[in-house]
Amino acid sequence: MQQLKLSNQLCHRYYVASNAITRAYRPFLDKLDITYPQYLVLMALWEKDNVDVKYVKEKTHIDGGALSLILKKLDTKMLLQLRASDKDKRIKFIKLTEAGWQMQKDASSIPEQLMCQVTDITRDEAELLKTLTDKVIANLI
Repeated sequence: MQQLKLSNQLCHRYYVASNAITRAYRPFLDKLDITYPQYLVLMALWEKDNVDVKYVKEKTHIDGGALSLILKKLDTKMLLQLRASDKDKRIKFIKLTEAGWQMQKDASSIPEQLMCQVTDITRDEAELLKTLTDKVIANLI
């Protein structure tokens, strides 16, 4: 049964790659005292600040329950503030603090440092991989 061999599975490659990438980020993020999921949330907020939780959930594709825990942790670290909407107290808005914005400066070199570790892939190949991965994601979400 060839279709059940791990070596024939595209999804297994994504699984292994995801784990490897998360491990590669760890030394950089440890210096900032954040996890990879927290980094994803911060990147979404660096693109657009003062947004509701729904926006961050859609942008990051992080599960709602996990996102709530991440937001509470980032709030505890004083990187963002959570506040209820004036119109509907069930809707929470997220706003970066000054420390959250400072972290953007501290993290600005991480993508380049990480790409320096991937020496066997060109920028064009990385762009193609990104495009193809986006197609896979679009078909599965």
